[in-house]
Amino acid sequence: MTAYIALLRPAQWLKNLMLFFPPFLGGQLLVPGQLARGITPLLAFCFVSSSGYVLNDLLDRERDQSHPKKKLRPIPSGRASVTGSVVLCLLLLAAGLALGSSCSMLFLAFLLCYLGVTLSYSFALKSYPIVDLFCISAGFLLRLQAGGEVFHIEISPWLFMSVFLLSIFLSTGKRLCEYSLLGEKAVEHRENLVHYPQGYLEGIMYLSGGAVLVTYAMYTTINRTTLIYSVPLCCFGLFRYILRVQSGKSGDPTESLLKDRVLLAVGIVWVAMVAWSIYW
Repeated sequence: MTAYIALLRPAQWLKNLMLFFPPFLGGQLLVPGQLARGITPLLAFCFVSSSGYVLNDLLDRERDQSHPKKKLRPIPSGRASVTGSVVLCLLLLAAGLALGSSCSMLFLAFLLCYLGVTLSYSFALKSYPIVDLFCISAGFLLRLQAGGEVFHIEISPWLFMSVFLLSIFLSTGKRLCEYSLLGEKAVEHRENLVHYPQGYLEGIMYLSGGAVLVTYAMYTTINRTTLIYSVPLCCFGLFRYILRVQSGKSGDPTESLLKDRVLLAVGIVWVAMVAWSIYW
């Protein structure tokens, strides 16, 4: 049972909290009924995203065996059967779409788009350089737009750009870490890494990281001027993540947040600063 629970990657559900960014930053999260309104959409994205993780593990089970960490996952390690994993994937997908259809048609459309991107990524697009980074970014943007639909909040263009560039920054850091960790065996695990010239991923990471600071600063200046004081904190967080990646540690955003105490502290302080600025 624990093997199949691990297949769901519950720690990755943190990404689905992006649904609550629009009401949180819009000062409407504490409006009576808002939190309850977001429970069903959150579960829908958790189930659908987990079905995508299971599918990806099924397709990559042979390649994951060459990865020092991923070979310990339930499917490549043999702790979870292929048949059981397929059944779990289908059940999660059915439950997620059923919950999504109970929200609104537009939310369901965003959820289906997310599913389409996930399937395209798992079956083909993850093999293409740059395209794979934009697929990951699309997942975050669709969560953001779905959150705006659920809570009936218009997404600021600067917030949209900040999330887009941040997701590119984080996914590039993850790819760079894989490349550094696996060395010559990196291509065996992820074949598109061979198409990235030396220093290319570093360049994208630095470029997108700088752009994130600019767009977030513009967002705070235009939408909530008191949030400008959180920009230095975000700058510190970006630098800390780059240090982590360049030091050969995991570049996975969720793992970095949960296992790096400094990054976790930065995240908590950022939430506190935003909450104080908007709600108090």
